[in-house]
Formats: sequence, structure tokens, C-alpha cells
Amino acid sequence: MSHTIGIIGGSGLYEIEGLKNIQEKKIKTPFGIPSDVFTIGQLKETTLVFLPRHGKGHLLSPSEINYRANVFGMKKLGVQTLLSLSAVGSMKEEIKPGDVVVVDQFIDRTKGIREHTFFEKGLVAHVSFADPICKALADIVCQATQKVTSRLGQRPLHKKGTYLCMEGPQFSTRAESRLYRSWGVDVIGMTAVPEVKLAREAEICYSTIAFSTDYDCWKEDEEAVSADKVLATIKKNVDTAKKIIQEVIPLIVSKTSCGCAQTLKYALVTDRTKIPSKTKKDLTLLLGKYL
Repeated sequence: MSHTIGIIGGSGLYEIEGLKNIQEKKIKTPFGIPSDVFTIGQLKETTLVFLPRHGKGHLLSPSEINYRANVFGMKKLGVQTLLSLSAVGSMKEEIKPGDVVVVDQFIDRTKGIREHTFFEKGLVAHVSFADPICKALADIVCQATQKVTSRLGQRPLHKKGTYLCMEGPQFSTRAESRLYRSWGVDVIGMTAVPEVKLAREAEICYSTIAFSTDYDCWKEDEEAVSADKVLATIKKNVDTAKKIIQEVIPLIVSKTSCGCAQTLKYALVTDRTKIPSKTKKDLTLLLGKYL
């Protein structure tokens, strides 16, 4: 059975050994234009769909990213599983720069300026979000990442972690960083929300692989985080990320079933006869089987 895997991260990720039949595709969505064209390729029997979250050349700030168009575009291309690769700051001593964290929880500290749901304009849905990532997928990602990091002689993988998503684009003040640490968060970033929420609404299995680049600014015996420092660490992590992708793909294809593809089954609360026709048309891709 064929499987389509989406990958959102940096623009260099699709330069994977063995990737064939590479093509680029522009996608239109009811929610506007995605961050960039989608790059599609074949790795053995699996279709991979790549999207640079910030656009090629890093043109979009975290607040400017059209998260709805990105996730909807993935769904339109048949993506069933979505891997999110993110650079993050570490909020704990034991998560050192260069470490990998497979995130399992999120705290939303964005400011409400990002479009964070597909369901509006006469259609309301409340999806379950207590466990925001696909656990079956996260287990597989942990297995694959552990193999890669061990092979490379890197530090052990962090198999769980809470990701606090701030608005940005500025980094935290020291006071904010100390506050977030007091909440027990593990890493901090600027892009996981609303991406993770939209993946759940789109009934796509989702997991975040977070690469620690720095200690934010809470650790006063370390140099405060800066863009050039982050980018330098990201470049080092690209090769590790590509190796993780290659390792995880065969495991995803054979993954046992989960409930992600039925997320909306009991989430729609609007009377079906009252849904505006344009809203229904725009969301047919997501809701066709329920309407």
C-alpha cells in the first residue's frame, strides 16, 4: 500500500540520497498561498512531499507563515503522515545544543494573529487535543532517531518534551525565559503552533522532531541566543535530519493504525443543514466523508 509522507522544515532537506523523480508543484488552497512550491519525490515505494516552512531563502517570519495553506496543501497532495522538523532553544540544562527532542506536548504563547483553524464562517468543530501528536508516529520517530544519533555518536535522544511556542520574531527577554522555565517547559520555538493544531484538524498523523540550537537566554554563563548562532547549528543538523528521514520512512509505511484519520468524526457541532455552501465547498477535502 502506497504512503505519502510530508516533511516541513528547511529547504535543504529534499536533497536526500536516493530521492528520484523530483518535481515541484504549486498548490492553490481556499486559504491562500503556501510558503513555497512543494517538492515531490520518490524514495523507493514512498512519495515524499517537502515544504520549506519559511520559503526558500527564509523569506517569511514565523507570524507571516500561512500555516493553513501549508497544511491544506499537504492534505491536497495526499499526505497521510507529516513530520515537522524545527529548530528550538533549550530550556533545560540536560537538553544541550545539538540534542534532538521528539516533542509530545505544546504550550501556545502566540498572540492570536495567526489563523489557527480551518473551521469558521458558519462551521464549528472542536477536535480533541489533549495528546496533540500521533503517539504511534512519535514512537517510530524515536526509534529511528535513536538509531541515527547512536550511529553518529551523539548524545541520547530526548523521547518526550514540552514545546512552548512564542510569537517572535524577537527572541525572549531573560525574564520571559526564566518564567517559561518555571513552567517546566523543555524547548522554545516560534513555529509549531498552529501547525500542530491544523494537522490534527486535517486528520494527518503529526510528529515534531526538535533540534536544540542554544540555551535561549536563561543560562547566564552562556552567550545569549542570536540568529547567526542558531543558523550555524541548523546547518550542522541538516545532515542528521536527512538521515532520520531515511531511517523513519520504512517504519512509517509499516506503522500500525491510529485514530488520527478519524479526528473529525465527533468534532463537528454545526447543524449540517446550516453550513454555508461556500464553506462546505472549501472544506470538502477535509469533510467530504462526514457530509
